Amino acid sequence: MKKIKYTIGIFLVVLAVIAGCKEETYEFGDLTAPSNLVINTDIVGISDENPNGDGSGEVVVTVSADNAITYHIGFNKIDDYTAVNYSVLASGTTTHTFTDPGVNTYRISVIAYGPGGVATNLTKDISVRSDYVPDPEVVANITNGSSKTWVVDKDVAGHFGVGPWGSQSPSWWQAGIDEKVTSAPCFYSTTFTFVENANGTYNLVVDASADGAFTKTGANTNLPGIPDSGDEGCYTEYTGGSTSFSFVPSSSGITVDDTYPSTEIAIKLATDDAYIGYGSLQKEYEILVSTSDYLYLRVQGTETGNGWWLKLTPVQ
Repeated sequence: MKKIKYTIGIFLVVLAVIAGCKEETYEFGDLTAPSNLVINTDIVGISDENPNGDGSGEVVVTVSADNAITYHIGFNKIDDYTAVNYSVLASGTTTHTFTDPGVNTYRISVIAYGPGGVATNLTKDISVRSDYVPDPEVVANITNGSSKTWVVDKDVAGHFGVGPWGSQSPSWWQAGIDEKVTSAPCFYSTTFTFVENANGTYNLVVDASADGAFTKTGANTNLPGIPDSGDEGCYTEYTGGSTSFSFVPSSSGITVDDTYPSTEIAIKLATDDAYIGYGSLQKEYEILVSTSDYLYLRVQGTETGNGWWLKLTPVQ
């Protein structure tokens, strides 16, 4: 009898607790998309004599909107059909340097996010002049004043490295000597010829006819002819190609010091028809070290957050 009374007592206590609980109601509030999104641009040095700026390529961009919590911003040339890489614009204002030589038209793309992730998009096109002149010694080292052919240097450790994009070194992994001779011979047989033309322009010519291109597949590469699926490796569907390129200030923003140097100059390819070392999605390769017999490059990797490091040597 006592056990029955005890059980009934517990049951009544539980009912009292349940009865005393109030159901909480949570609301997101109004999911109103940001409105009145505006992109203001101030091209540095603009004047009647210099309608596209003073040649520094610098532009101060200010973004505002009603009901916006945060902004994402991206930049690309108007005739560049690659995907825009967005970054968070925390303060609503940034200074961006456009680096392609001469006067070029660029598109600024902004996404304003409101409560619950609702978003509003806006783009603005501006024409900006850049008069950037690279260090002539770096240019001479890479092109030899006319043309010079390079290959990935399989005879040194770390000729290919992987690390976090934004770091100074390939801390995740570095290739050993001859590491991919068997698994990916094209990595070492493909040649990269840098040409300096008489009119001051530059071209890159890639010859991958021996073993194909060393790359990934599908959305992880922009190289023409590469299959939609498959593992990292050599793909004979790509036998070579060419593109114009420019020497531009590096846009990586990675800290440079005595231990981790950089020329702070980058090779920026104009199209996806050619590449350097590895068939990447990116077209800007930062020149870390440049001598007449050694070229050390860093490029943003295929996967988000990855950086790749490449060591090249001239063809003898």
